[in-house]
Amino acid sequence: MTRIKLCGLTRTMDIQAANGLRPDYVGFVFFAKSRRNLSPKQAAKLKEALDPGIQAVGVFVDEAPEKIALLLEEGVIDVAQLHGQEDISYFNRLRELTGKPIIKAFRVEKPEDCLAAENFPSEYLLLDSGMGSGVTFDWSAVAGVKRDFFLAGGLSPENVADAIKNIHPFGVDVSSGIESDGVKDYQKMAAFVAAVRKEEA
Repeated sequence: MTRIKLCGLTRTMDIQAANGLRPDYVGFVFFAKSRRNLSPKQAAKLKEALDPGIQAVGVFVDEAPEKIALLLEEGVIDVAQLHGQEDISYFNRLRELTGKPIIKAFRVEKPEDCLAAENFPSEYLLLDSGMGSGVTFDWSAVAGVKRDFFLAGGLSPENVADAIKNIHPFGVDVSSGIESDGVKDYQKMAAFVAAVRKEEA
């Protein structure tokens, strides 16, 4: 079954929608330059309302490993997603601080970009067109990837079934594709989840 991650949730009503739709993951963004940015206190409040069967992923961009580890160990998030220039030494430092799962995001423009991704020691990879760009990339570039990866970048209720059919990712990650006027749209969230599950029915 393709895992579903609904990212960039910011409101209690977003969590309530997710609880009803039952994705595998929701994403909380901890990046000051993002309009979806949350404080640890805001995220903790949302996590309290989240169904315990859904994992919360914290999205970070070159954040201090100590801050990430603290949020993981306090249970504000269950998984960390690294979306910046984090290298192996950074990863090793974070791994010293926590044993919780880590997703490393990589920008993909051509098949060669996947080589560095495949050698990264995180539990999961996220292959994207750019940092929250909301644009798809040439999915054929990831055809040879052997490891589990989340596909991101420009996914929507309209194209996610094709993505699953063509490249069989471990998971699909969506944010702007389930928004209207910059906020999460329940109808689009529901349509996205339904499109994934219909493809696998």
